[in-house]
Amino acid sequence: MNNFSTALVTGANKGIGRHIAQQLADAGLTVYVGSRDRARGEAAAREIGANARAVQLDVTDPGSVAAAVEAVPELDILVNNAGIMVDGAAPPDATVDSFRRTYETNVFAVLAVTNAFLPALRRSAHPRIVNISSGTGSLTWSAPGPEQAFANTGAGVAGGGAAYRSSKTALNALTLFYAQALPEFRINALAPGLRRTDLNERAAAADGDPGEAAAAAVKLALLDDDGPTGVFHQFDGTTAPW
Repeated sequence: MNNFSTALVTGANKGIGRHIAQQLADAGLTVYVGSRDRARGEAAAREIGANARAVQLDVTDPGSVAAAVEAVPELDILVNNAGIMVDGAAPPDATVDSFRRTYETNVFAVLAVTNAFLPALRRSAHPRIVNISSGTGSLTWSAPGPEQAFANTGAGVAGGGAAYRSSKTALNALTLFYAQALPEFRINALAPGLRRTDLNERAAAADGDPGEAAAAAVKLALLDDDGPTGVFHQFDGTTAPW
């Protein structure tokens, strides 16, 4: 028996988020399946089972966020999973509009949703936040040199996917800042690895099992009170460099 009873996962009607919701429900938690599309969220909740509750949640819509807060009065775990990749462009082809659209979901919405649910999380004896990031957001891995791993992400050229990758770099910073401001919480970011999702064409063709990434997120969500906080984790349990 664990110390957690309720969790909310954003973008949980499909992909990694859907698997996170399933695994948390299987662990005995009541899981709120956040979905921008109500019907898809309700369908996912039915498939997950009796422990799942659908909640309409467009993370970029303040009214939707406020309504979700009313629908989720108690909360132990928040998983900020919702994210988008608008294009794979590299500077100077990446546009201001693509950056704005990407940051609206991947950064600003995480701030808005997290702040909105802080009162409920503060009432929990064991508050947890997991932010689903990306290894492509690591500046260490992106910098020229022997550790460079993600130079050709997105458009197939160096610097590709600039809006998405930099949004995940910003999300990592936000994770660290929240962890510093809320030391009683356990707040961490996860690099899930390339998974078979509809994020982009490369992900859609990937062999990576989204359930494996979800298992890593669930492990962070169920951390003991003396577990790590303010850390960028890889799905295999190792630490990723900022």
